Amino acid sequence: MEDNNQQSQSSPYPPNPIHFLQQQQHQLQMFWTYQRQEIEQASDFKNHQLPLARIKKIMKADEDVRMISAEAPILFSKACELFILELTIRSWLHAEENKRRTLQKNDIAAAVTRTEIFDFLVDIVPRDEIKDEAGIGTTSGVPYYYPHMGQSAPGVMIGRPAMPGMDPGVYVQPPSQAWQSVWQTPDDGSYGSGGSNLDGQGYVVHPSDS
Repeated sequence: MEDNNQQSQSSPYPPNPIHFLQQQQHQLQMFWTYQRQEIEQASDFKNHQLPLARIKKIMKADEDVRMISAEAPILFSKACELFILELTIRSWLHAEENKRRTLQKNDIAAAVTRTEIFDFLVDIVPRDEIKDEAGIGTTSGVPYYYPHMGQSAPGVMIGRPAMPGMDPGVYVQPPSQAWQSVWQTPDDGSYGSGGSNLDGQGYVVHPSDS
């Protein structure tokens, strides 16, 4: 009896795979709901997470691109930011599946393999980085989530009240704390409470302009 208890405690598989997948999808819904609201309320278009000069330089690498409008690099900057954030979240979910608190290259490779919209990266991220770790996800385990305009994730109540014009049932946090609730996994196995944010732990590295 005691041996069985020890085996269950040391088992690498999550206690409830279905519940875990639901938690993953809910976290992605929270992410897109928050990002959509932040974009709708954006008023500062001068400060960006990614350098516009670097983005413009990459765009000009295409010989067919002769002129670039002022707003194009801004849109690319935000798109790249969202891409990095979502890939980081999906990679972190894979790390949590394997009961790790450190994001590794194989987590990124697994996130790329599982998400159809990221399949253009399969030749960039080596497939041998995907180790035979215990996990529950598959390529269809957590579908890519497209937020519908006006739709909010049910039960999302984090941080301060939503700003005017937002769904009053949704609460959001300042950008520096927005994902504080996502990263921490309490001892009881539940998700979505406490933890540290992206900027605090350095999960996303912003390139500097050269």
